[in-house]
Amino acid sequence: MDLATLIGVILAIVGIIGGNVIEGGNPAALMNIPGFMIVVLGSLGATMISQPLANIVGLPKTLMSAFMGGAKHDPPATVDLFVMMSDKARREGLLALEPEVEKIHDQFTRKGVQLMIDGTDPELLRQIMEIDAEATKHRAESGAEVLEFWGGIAPTIGVLGAVLGLMGVMEKLENPAEIGPGIATAFVATFYGVFTANVLWLPLAKKLHNNSKHEQHNLELVIEGLMSIQAGDNPRIVREKLEGFLAPGARQKADGKDGEGASRREAA
Repeated sequence: MDLATLIGVILAIVGIIGGNVIEGGNPAALMNIPGFMIVVLGSLGATMISQPLANIVGLPKTLMSAFMGGAKHDPPATVDLFVMMSDKARREGLLALEPEVEKIHDQFTRKGVQLMIDGTDPELLRQIMEIDAEATKHRAESGAEVLEFWGGIAPTIGVLGAVLGLMGVMEKLENPAEIGPGIATAFVATFYGVFTANVLWLPLAKKLHNNSKHEQHNLELVIEGLMSIQAGDNPRIVREKLEGFLAPGARQKADGKDGEGASRREAA
C-alpha cells in the first residue's frame, strides 16, 4: 500500500468534510443518491465512450496500482548486481553469468541478461529492451489517461446534475418551503463532480504518471547496465556510470557495497 496516497485521500476527505461541519454544514446533506448516480455513472459512461474497452476493463487494476504504488525496485541493488556481473563476465566470460539468471527476480532484468548471455548483438539487444520498456510505459500511461479524462468530465457532469435539479425546483415554485432544500440538493451534484475529479481521479492519474517515470528510470538503468557489461567495461566504470541514475544518498549506500550490497542483490 502506498501510504502517501492513502493518507492523502483521508486528509482531503477530513479537511473538506470537517471544514463543512465547522462552517455549520450538515454532512448528511451531502448524501444524495440521484446526484451520485448522475455524476459517477454519467461521467463513467462518458469515459467509456472515449476509451477502448480494454482500458475500461483494466480500470480496477489501474486504481489498485495507484493505491498500491508502482513496481518495487531497488536501484542501488541493481547497480550492485551489474557491477558484480561485469566483474564476473570480464574474468570468466558472459556464459559464466548463466547461474545468475535464476537469482534475478525482476523479469525485465532477467530477460536482458539472458539475451546478453545468448550472444544477442548489442544494438539488437538495446532495441529489444527499449521496445519492452516503451510497451511498459504505454500500459501505464493508458490507465492514467482514463483517470485524466474521467477527472476532466466529472465536474461538467456535476453541473449537468445541478441543472437537472434546478429544473425540478422550478416545477415547485408554488411551494416556497421546498425551494431552498431543492436548490441545496441540486448543488450536491456539482459537489460530487468537483470532489471526485480533484480529490480522486486527477491526483490518482498524476500518481500513475509519476510511478511510470520512476519505472522508466529504472528500466533505463538496466539497459545501460546491459550495454556496459556487453561492451566489457571495467566494473569501476560500470559503477560510476550506473550511479548516475541514483540519488546522492543512494550512491553512498552502493559505495558501501559488499556486506549490504550482497543482500540487496538477493532481492534484485
